[in-house]
Amino acid sequence: MAETAKPDLFVGVDLGGTKILAGVFNSQLKLLQSAKLSTKSSRGFDAIVDRVARCVRDAVDEADMNLKQVRAIGIGAPGAVDPETGEVIFAPNLQWKEAPLKKELEKQLEIPVFVENDGNACALGVHELELKGRSRSLLGIFLGTGVGGGIIIDGKVYRGFNGAAGEIGHMVLQVGGPKCGCGNNGCFEALASRTALFREIQQRVKGGEKTILTDMLGSELNDLKSGDLRKAVRKGDKLVEKVIESAAEYTGIAVANLLNILNPETVVLGGGVIDALQDEMMSIIIETAMDYAMPGTVKGIEIVASKLGDNAGITGGAVLARQRFK
Repeated sequence: MAETAKPDLFVGVDLGGTKILAGVFNSQLKLLQSAKLSTKSSRGFDAIVDRVARCVRDAVDEADMNLKQVRAIGIGAPGAVDPETGEVIFAPNLQWKEAPLKKELEKQLEIPVFVENDGNACALGVHELELKGRSRSLLGIFLGTGVGGGIIIDGKVYRGFNGAAGEIGHMVLQVGGPKCGCGNNGCFEALASRTALFREIQQRVKGGEKTILTDMLGSELNDLKSGDLRKAVRKGDKLVEKVIESAAEYTGIAVANLLNILNPETVVLGGGVIDALQDEMMSIIIETAMDYAMPGTVKGIEIVASKLGDNAGITGGAVLARQRFK
Protein backbone atom coordinates (compact mmCIF):
# COMPACT_ATOMS: atom_id res chain seq x y z
CA MET A 1 0.00 0.00 0.00
CA ALA A 2 1.35 3.45 -0.86
CA GLU A 3 2.27 5.66 2.08
CA THR A 4 -0.31 8.29 1.04
CA ALA A 5 -3.12 5.69 1.06
CA LYS A 6 -2.53 4.69 4.67
CA PRO A 7 -5.35 5.80 6.99
CA ASP A 8 -5.04 8.79 9.32
CA LEU A 9 -4.94 7.73 12.98
CA PHE A 10 -5.64 9.52 16.24
CA VAL A 11 -4.46 8.28 19.62
CA GLY A 12 -6.36 8.87 22.84
CA VAL A 13 -4.56 8.45 26.16
CA ASP A 14 -6.14 8.14 29.60
CA LEU A 15 -3.47 8.96 32.17
CA GLY A 16 -4.56 7.92 35.66
CA GLY A 17 -2.94 7.60 39.05
CA THR A 18 -2.89 3.80 38.66
CA LYS A 19 -2.77 3.04 34.95
CA ILE A 20 -2.06 4.48 31.50
CA LEU A 21 -4.43 3.38 28.73
CA ALA A 22 -3.76 4.32 25.08
CA GLY A 23 -6.16 3.68 22.20
CA VAL A 24 -5.61 3.94 18.45
CA PHE A 25 -8.63 5.26 16.52
CA ASN A 26 -9.30 5.78 12.84
CA SER A 27 -10.66 9.07 11.49
CA GLN A 28 -14.25 7.86 12.13
CA LEU A 29 -13.27 7.31 15.80
CA LYS A 30 -13.48 3.54 15.63
CA LEU A 31 -11.18 1.97 18.22
CA LEU A 32 -8.66 -0.23 16.42
CA GLN A 33 -6.43 -1.36 19.29
CA SER A 34 -5.40 -0.38 22.81
CA ALA A 35 -2.51 -0.92 25.22
CA LYS A 36 -2.20 -0.55 28.97
CA LEU A 37 0.66 0.06 31.42
CA SER A 38 0.76 0.74 35.13
CA THR A 39 1.54 4.42 35.84
CA LYS A 40 4.11 3.87 38.62
CA SER A 41 3.44 7.42 39.80
CA SER A 42 6.09 7.25 42.54
CA ARG A 43 8.83 7.35 39.87
CA GLY A 44 8.16 11.00 39.01
CA PHE A 45 7.28 13.11 35.99
CA ASP A 46 10.02 12.09 33.53
CA ALA A 47 9.48 8.38 34.11
CA ILE A 48 5.71 8.72 33.65
CA VAL A 49 6.18 10.62 30.37
CA ASP A 50 8.46 7.79 29.21
CA ARG A 51 5.74 5.26 30.10
CA VAL A 52 3.02 7.25 28.29
CA ALA A 53 5.21 7.36 25.16
CA ARG A 54 5.87 3.63 25.45
CA CYS A 55 2.13 2.91 25.86
CA VAL A 56 1.33 4.95 22.72
CA ARG A 57 3.98 3.08 20.73
CA ASP A 58 2.67 -0.27 22.04
CA ALA A 59 -0.92 0.55 21.03
CA VAL A 60 0.13 1.65 17.53
CA ASP A 61 2.27 -1.48 17.14
CA GLU A 62 -0.60 -3.72 18.31
CA ALA A 63 -2.80 -2.11 15.62
CA ASP A 64 -0.14 -3.06 13.00
CA MET A 65 0.27 0.62 12.14
CA ASN A 66 3.19 3.02 12.51
CA LEU A 67 3.65 6.32 14.33
CA LYS A 68 3.94 8.26 11.05
CA GLN A 69 0.23 7.62 10.47
CA VAL A 70 -0.75 9.26 13.78
CA ARG A 71 -1.92 12.81 13.12
CA ALA A 72 -2.39 13.85 16.77
CA ILE A 73 -2.56 12.54 20.32
CA GLY A 74 -5.14 13.66 22.88
CA ILE A 75 -4.41 12.95 26.52
CA GLY A 76 -6.62 13.26 29.57
CA ALA A 77 -4.58 14.01 32.69
CA PRO A 78 -5.86 14.06 36.29
CA GLY A 79 -6.04 17.51 37.89
CA ALA A 80 -5.99 21.11 36.72
CA VAL A 81 -4.76 21.52 33.14
CA ASP A 82 -4.00 24.49 30.89
CA PRO A 83 -5.37 23.19 27.56
CA GLU A 84 -3.55 25.91 25.58
CA THR A 85 -0.03 25.21 26.85
CA GLY A 86 -0.62 21.53 27.64
CA GLU A 87 0.78 22.03 31.13
CA VAL A 88 -0.61 20.08 34.08
CA ILE A 89 -0.92 22.78 36.72
CA PHE A 90 -1.68 20.52 39.67
CA ALA A 91 -2.29 16.75 39.75
CA PRO A 92 -2.45 15.50 43.37
CA ASN A 93 -2.68 11.79 42.44
CA LEU A 94 0.56 12.11 40.43
CA GLN A 95 2.19 14.65 42.79
CA TRP A 96 2.73 17.03 39.84
CA LYS A 97 2.85 20.80 39.81
CA GLU A 98 3.39 22.86 36.62
CA ALA A 99 4.35 19.74 34.66
CA PRO A 100 5.01 20.40 30.90
CA LEU A 101 3.30 17.24 29.66
CA LYS A 102 2.60 18.40 26.06
CA LYS A 103 6.13 19.72 25.53
CA GLU A 104 7.91 16.61 26.83
CA LEU A 105 5.63 14.12 25.08
CA GLU A 106 5.96 15.94 21.74
CA LYS A 107 9.76 15.78 22.15
CA GLN A 108 9.60 12.00 22.49
CA LEU A 109 6.98 11.18 19.85
CA GLU A 110 7.31 14.09 17.38
CA ILE A 111 3.51 14.19 17.00
CA PRO A 112 1.16 17.06 18.04
CA VAL A 113 -0.13 16.44 21.57
CA PHE A 114 -3.22 18.07 23.08
CA VAL A 115 -3.84 17.87 26.83
CA GLU A 116 -7.15 18.10 28.65
CA ASN A 117 -8.36 17.38 32.17
CA ASP A 118 -9.24 13.68 32.34
CA GLY A 119 -12.83 14.28 33.46
CA ASN A 120 -13.36 16.74 30.60
CA ALA A 121 -11.89 14.20 28.17
CA CYS A 122 -14.20 11.44 29.44
CA ALA A 123 -17.24 13.74 29.22
CA LEU A 124 -16.24 14.70 25.68
CA GLY A 125 -15.93 11.04 24.67
CA VAL A 126 -19.33 10.13 26.12
CA HIS A 127 -21.01 13.21 24.62
CA GLU A 128 -19.59 12.84 21.11
CA LEU A 129 -19.47 9.08 20.60
CA GLU A 130 -21.92 7.46 23.01
CA LEU A 131 -24.66 10.13 22.97
CA LYS A 132 -23.90 11.37 19.42
CA GLY A 133 -23.94 14.97 20.68
CA ARG A 134 -27.67 14.90 21.42
CA SER A 135 -27.48 16.35 24.96
CA ARG A 136 -26.88 20.10 24.88
CA SER A 137 -25.82 20.00 28.54
CA LEU A 138 -24.13 17.07 30.20
CA LEU A 139 -22.49 16.41 33.55
CA GLY A 140 -19.96 13.56 33.66
CA ILE A 141 -18.81 12.03 36.95
CA PHE A 142 -16.05 9.41 36.73
CA LEU A 143 -15.10 7.27 39.74
CA GLY A 144 -11.64 5.74 39.42
CA THR A 145 -8.43 6.11 41.43
CA GLY A 146 -9.81 9.60 42.10
CA VAL A 147 -13.09 11.26 41.09
CA GLY A 148 -13.07 13.26 37.87
CA GLY A 149 -15.77 15.44 36.41
CA GLY A 150 -16.58 17.09 33.14
CA ILE A 151 -19.22 19.66 32.19
CA ILE A 152 -20.61 20.12 28.67
CA ILE A 153 -22.71 23.26 28.08
CA ASP A 154 -24.24 24.06 24.69
CA GLY A 155 -22.33 21.13 23.25
CA LYS A 156 -18.89 22.37 24.38
CA VAL A 157 -16.61 21.59 27.32
CA TYR A 158 -17.06 24.22 30.02
CA ARG A 159 -13.63 25.00 31.47
CA GLY A 160 -14.43 28.03 33.63
CA PHE A 161 -12.50 31.27 34.02
CA ASN A 162 -9.00 29.77 34.26
CA GLY A 163 -9.57 26.22 33.02
CA ALA A 164 -10.15 24.54 36.38
CA ALA A 165 -13.94 23.99 36.17
CA GLY A 166 -15.26 20.48 36.69
CA GLU A 167 -13.15 19.49 39.71
CA ILE A 168 -16.21 17.70 41.06
CA GLY A 169 -14.10 15.26 43.09
CA HIS A 170 -12.98 18.09 45.35
CA MET A 171 -16.41 19.24 46.50
CA VAL A 172 -16.41 18.87 50.28
CA LEU A 173 -19.25 16.52 51.26
CA GLN A 174 -18.22 15.74 54.85
CA VAL A 175 -16.70 18.48 56.99
CA GLY A 176 -13.78 16.99 58.93
CA GLY A 177 -13.98 13.81 56.81
CA PRO A 178 -11.07 11.69 55.56
CA LYS A 179 -7.98 13.40 54.15
CA CYS A 180 -7.96 13.86 50.38
CA GLY A 181 -4.91 13.84 48.10
CA CYS A 182 -5.53 17.52 47.35
CA GLY A 183 -4.87 18.41 51.00
CA ASN A 184 -8.45 19.08 52.09
CA ASN A 185 -10.64 16.86 54.25
CA GLY A 186 -13.97 15.28 53.35
CA CYS A 187 -13.81 15.70 49.56
CA PHE A 188 -16.08 13.59 47.35
CA GLU A 189 -12.91 11.85 46.10
CA ALA A 190 -11.91 10.92 49.66
CA LEU A 191 -15.33 9.30 50.19
CA ALA A 192 -16.23 7.51 46.96
CA SER A 193 -13.17 6.87 44.76
CA ARG A 194 -11.55 3.45 44.39
CA THR A 195 -8.78 4.68 46.70
CA ALA A 196 -11.36 5.68 49.32
CA LEU A 197 -13.23 2.37 49.08
CA PHE A 198 -10.03 0.34 49.48
CA ARG A 199 -8.78 2.49 52.37
CA GLU A 200 -12.10 2.19 54.24
CA ILE A 201 -12.20 -1.59 53.86
CA GLN A 202 -8.55 -1.95 54.97
CA GLN A 203 -9.17 0.24 58.03
CA ARG A 204 -12.25 -1.75 59.01
CA VAL A 205 -10.38 -5.04 58.65
CA LYS A 206 -7.61 -3.68 60.90
CA GLY A 207 -10.38 -2.72 63.36
CA GLY A 208 -11.49 -6.37 63.53
CA GLU A 209 -14.35 -6.50 61.01
CA LYS A 210 -14.63 -9.58 58.80
CA THR A 211 -14.67 -9.83 55.01
CA ILE A 212 -14.19 -12.70 52.58
CA LEU A 213 -11.69 -10.47 50.78
CA THR A 214 -9.05 -11.55 53.32
CA ASP A 215 -9.62 -15.19 52.28
CA MET A 216 -9.19 -14.15 48.64
CA LEU A 217 -6.21 -11.80 49.00
CA GLY A 218 -4.68 -12.18 52.46
CA SER A 219 -4.97 -9.99 55.56
CA GLU A 220 -3.18 -6.99 53.99
CA LEU A 221 -5.57 -7.03 51.00
CA ASN A 222 -2.70 -6.51 48.56
CA ASP A 223 -3.65 -6.21 44.88
CA LEU A 224 -7.29 -5.41 45.74
CA LYS A 225 -9.28 -4.48 42.61
CA SER A 226 -12.77 -3.10 41.97
CA GLY A 227 -13.80 -6.46 40.50
CA ASP A 228 -12.92 -8.14 43.82
CA LEU A 229 -15.49 -5.93 45.56
CA ARG A 230 -18.16 -7.06 43.08
CA LYS A 231 -17.29 -10.73 43.74
CA ALA A 232 -17.44 -10.14 47.51
CA VAL A 233 -20.87 -8.45 47.38
CA ARG A 234 -22.26 -11.24 45.22
CA LYS A 235 -21.07 -13.74 47.82
CA GLY A 236 -22.99 -11.83 50.52
CA ASP A 237 -20.10 -9.87 52.11
CA LYS A 238 -21.84 -7.41 54.44
CA LEU A 239 -18.75 -5.26 55.16
CA VAL A 240 -18.05 -4.62 51.46
CA GLU A 241 -21.76 -4.06 50.84
CA LYS A 242 -21.88 -1.35 53.54
CA VAL A 243 -18.78 0.43 52.20
CA ILE A 244 -20.09 0.42 48.61
CA GLU A 245 -23.51 1.61 49.75
CA SER A 246 -21.92 4.53 51.63
CA ALA A 247 -19.87 5.52 48.55
CA ALA A 248 -23.00 5.31 46.37
CA GLU A 249 -24.93 7.54 48.79
CA TYR A 250 -22.17 10.18 48.79
CA THR A 251 -22.15 10.01 44.98
CA GLY A 252 -25.91 10.53 44.95
CA ILE A 253 -25.57 13.57 47.23
CA ALA A 254 -22.91 15.00 44.91
CA VAL A 255 -25.20 14.43 41.91
CA ALA A 256 -28.07 16.18 43.72
CA ASN A 257 -25.91 19.21 44.56
CA LEU A 258 -24.81 19.50 40.93
CA LEU A 259 -28.36 19.05 39.63
CA ASN A 260 -29.43 21.97 41.81
CA ILE A 261 -26.57 24.14 40.55
CA LEU A 262 -26.23 23.18 36.86
CA ASN A 263 -29.55 21.54 35.92
CA PRO A 264 -27.99 19.52 33.05
CA GLU A 265 -30.06 17.50 30.59
CA THR A 266 -28.00 14.34 31.21
CA VAL A 267 -25.85 13.05 34.07
CA VAL A 268 -23.45 10.25 33.06
CA LEU A 269 -21.54 8.18 35.61
CA GLY A 270 -18.48 6.20 34.56
CA GLY A 271 -14.96 5.18 35.47
CA GLY A 272 -13.56 1.88 36.69
CA VAL A 273 -15.62 1.81 39.92
CA ILE A 274 -18.95 2.28 38.12
CA ASP A 275 -17.84 -0.13 35.40
CA ALA A 276 -17.23 -2.85 38.01
CA LEU A 277 -20.04 -1.99 40.44
CA GLN A 278 -22.81 -0.51 38.27
CA ASP A 279 -25.42 -3.05 39.45
CA GLU A 280 -24.51 -2.43 43.10
CA MET A 281 -24.31 1.39 42.96
CA MET A 282 -26.51 2.98 40.29
CA SER A 283 -29.92 2.44 41.89
CA ILE A 284 -28.65 3.86 45.20
CA ILE A 285 -27.04 6.85 43.43
CA ILE A 286 -30.24 7.67 41.54
CA GLU A 287 -32.52 7.21 44.58
CA THR A 288 -30.26 9.37 46.78
CA ALA A 289 -29.97 12.06 44.09
CA MET A 290 -33.76 12.21 43.81
CA ASP A 291 -34.09 12.46 47.61
CA TYR A 292 -31.59 15.32 47.94
CA ALA A 293 -32.26 17.34 44.79
CA MET A 294 -34.61 20.30 45.10
CA PRO A 295 -38.16 19.35 44.00
CA GLY A 296 -38.68 20.16 40.34
CA THR A 297 -35.00 20.23 39.35
CA VAL A 298 -34.93 16.58 38.22
CA LYS A 299 -37.88 16.66 35.82
CA GLY A 300 -36.86 15.10 32.50
CA ILE A 301 -33.20 14.66 33.52
CA GLU A 302 -31.49 11.37 32.64
CA ILE A 303 -29.04 9.80 35.12
CA VAL A 304 -27.25 6.94 33.39
CA ALA A 305 -24.11 4.80 33.51
CA SER A 306 -21.74 5.16 30.56
CA LYS A 307 -21.56 2.17 28.24
CA LEU A 308 -18.02 3.17 27.23
CA GLY A 309 -16.74 2.00 30.61
CA ASP A 310 -12.98 2.27 30.93
CA ASN A 311 -12.71 3.40 27.29
CA ALA A 312 -14.40 6.78 27.93
CA GLY A 313 -11.03 8.47 28.58
CA ILE A 314 -9.24 7.20 25.47
CA THR A 315 -12.32 7.93 23.35
CA GLY A 316 -12.42 11.50 24.65
CA GLY A 317 -8.69 11.83 24.01
CA ALA A 318 -9.21 10.76 20.40
CA VAL A 319 -12.15 13.18 19.99
CA LEU A 320 -9.94 15.97 21.38
CA ALA A 321 -7.04 15.02 19.08
CA ARG A 322 -9.27 15.03 15.99
CA GLN A 323 -10.98 18.32 16.95
CA ARG A 324 -7.77 20.18 17.75
CA PHE A 325 -5.85 18.75 14.79
CA LYS A 326 -8.52 20.07 12.39
